[in-house]
Amino acid sequence: MRIIKLDEISKKNILNDLLKRSPNNYGQYADAVNEIVYKVRDEGDEALFAYTAKFDKAQIHEGNVKVTDEEIQEAYELLENKELVNIIRKAIGNIREYHEKQRQYSWFDSKPDGSILGQKISPLSSTGVYVPGGKAAYPSSVLMNIIPAKVAGVERIVMTTPPGADGKVNPTTLVAAHEAGVDEIYKVGGAQAIAALAYGTKSIPKVDKIVGPGNIYVALAKRAVFGFVSIDSIAGPSEILVIADEGANPRYVAADLLSQAEHDELASAILVTTSQELAQRVSAQVDQFVDKLSRKSILEKSLENYGYILVVDTLEEAIQTANEIASEHLEIMTKDPFAVMTKIKNAGAIFLGEYSSEPLGDYFAGPNHVLPTNGTAKFFSPLSVDDFIKKSSIISYSREALAPIQEDIRKFAQAEQLTAHANSIQVRFES
Repeated sequence: MRIIKLDEISKKNILNDLLKRSPNNYGQYADAVNEIVYKVRDEGDEALFAYTAKFDKAQIHEGNVKVTDEEIQEAYELLENKELVNIIRKAIGNIREYHEKQRQYSWFDSKPDGSILGQKISPLSSTGVYVPGGKAAYPSSVLMNIIPAKVAGVERIVMTTPPGADGKVNPTTLVAAHEAGVDEIYKVGGAQAIAALAYGTKSIPKVDKIVGPGNIYVALAKRAVFGFVSIDSIAGPSEILVIADEGANPRYVAADLLSQAEHDELASAILVTTSQELAQRVSAQVDQFVDKLSRKSILEKSLENYGYILVVDTLEEAIQTANEIASEHLEIMTKDPFAVMTKIKNAGAIFLGEYSSEPLGDYFAGPNHVLPTNGTAKFFSPLSVDDFIKKSSIISYSREALAPIQEDIRKFAQAEQLTAHANSIQVRFES
């Protein structure tokens, strides 16, 4: 990995390079995505199934688009690693326990004058969960998107995922979804699946919110339907930043950097360290690991494009750099990681200490692994129960409570030249 002595110029260049990975910069795909989205909106199932045949080579129709109970049972039988079911169940327990602590409750505040103010919490009625397909299966993403919706109390949770050419869905994906408690599963993917969830077709009723990761077409489709439905975010490529001092284990640091670099060629892996010696040892260790790992070509491209080892003079400078980059995953391997953590303002998930590696959060610990990317940790949060609820304000005033302030309200309305507003208050105090 390249080693850079960090200064303001190099920092600015790196930040600019990282931002180029955002889906917002891939406008050349927007027209194609919009065409798919609007065609499904206008033509429904006919367009949905035609695109599935074109892109996934699968003959899906109204009679087989919905996954049946028999197909789910078959998925359990086809699962190559039978032990995975128990592992999934353990992970579900951890994820559910963590998210149950995020629950919010309605509240009401009454006063002696007869006024009542409050907030009513209601779960969304329906949510669509998109799950990527293809050769890879991501049961962890299935769990991370479905479980917080279940904890929130969403009535109808729908999952869509692209089928194989044989019209089947990856059995691991089906098992994870069933264990997590999904209500319906449909065999469609890509931008066409997002459009179906957003607008509804004869086969797939519309939902109120769409969550879940996907490729650039899925990301741009989510952006296109936002406003008609809610979405979680426009997710960018994965990223990790490690803050480490001279006491960090270079083998651990190198392994963790590669754990994200292997996702794809746009993934970012950055070490910020106060030790030139550690920088050199991590770089050497990365080279050794890359030669042995199965996704070598992806790792090499990812590190070449967005892999950096940044050497800084002080730990404070390392913290400042981490806050400016606002990484999706932030690992802190320093003498006192908790002290460093208190100074971190911007990060999706923070991992403290040398035994808290990023894959622990991806699969098992409990916090959600759907995290803000591309610097959006400066203003976005991880997926949570909050994403699957909505809040209604409650206002109740008696005549006695309204009387002392009615003139103030009328004057406020008149200042905005909204006389009907003022009249709405005035009529309640006519003699």
